[in-house]
Amino acid sequence: MLKKNIETFIACDAEYEDAGIVLFGAPFDSTTSFRPGARFGSRAIRSESYGLETYSPYQDRDLTDCRIFDSGDIELPFGSSEMALDLIAERAATILADGKLPFMTGGEHLVTLGAFREVHKLYPDVHIIHFDAHTDLRDDYLGVRLSHACVIRRCHDLTGDGRIHQFGIRSGDRPEFRWADEGHTDMHKFNFDGLKETVAALGDAPVYFTIDLDVLDPSVFPGTGTPEAGGVGFLELIGALRLVAGSCNVVGCDVNELCPAYDPSGVSTAVACKVVRELLLALQK
Repeated sequence: MLKKNIETFIACDAEYEDAGIVLFGAPFDSTTSFRPGARFGSRAIRSESYGLETYSPYQDRDLTDCRIFDSGDIELPFGSSEMALDLIAERAATILADGKLPFMTGGEHLVTLGAFREVHKLYPDVHIIHFDAHTDLRDDYLGVRLSHACVIRRCHDLTGDGRIHQFGIRSGDRPEFRWADEGHTDMHKFNFDGLKETVAALGDAPVYFTIDLDVLDPSVFPGTGTPEAGGVGFLELIGALRLVAGSCNVVGCDVNELCPAYDPSGVSTAVACKVVRELLLALQK
């Protein structure tokens, strides 16, 4: 059984035994390809969440009515991606074994692989819904296969074709787009067009939901390691995540790639906190 963290995301202070969702942070950014700092994202999200209200007028729901447990950040080594992924997998495995939904905050996007490995063990027919600016489909980045630029490709190693659905994609090298176009992933470029149809087609299939916050336009969310112009707006993202969380059988999820230092105003951290709040509430069935 996990112990309650000293500081929790706002109102996520239920007892572990009673909780249906368990938060945990993965402060890791050792494979960041441009600007590091995502390791500080999960702590910032937890700390700055107290600038939010617990109530969401978007959904007419309140975190105080939910049973959510925050287990805090995992202590991760920065010299070994595989060791870090193993520790993330261990935390996710504990949560899944206790019949709860793991909700991870990053950290760079590679952390998704650790949690997804455990979800895939329990749900071998799981699909991934992936919101991101970047394809993340390289087989390697500068010779490294465990990189945030390769995370969805490594997930594909587990799922095979037909189970990865990507939205908001607007950056990657040409071979990545060609590889997706060959039918390896279901890629929807630039926005959320096709999401409603995808969600309807998935029905009750288990879904792992991963949100890279750089899917947002940098005018909304500049505090990230690899900002890409041409992204979606905040209300678009909230509508899309509500559709996924409210309609799909989500069995695990994460929100990642906040780098607080690149937005001294604190606005990006506030945006990340609100995305986490809205996703937590949308997951309440």
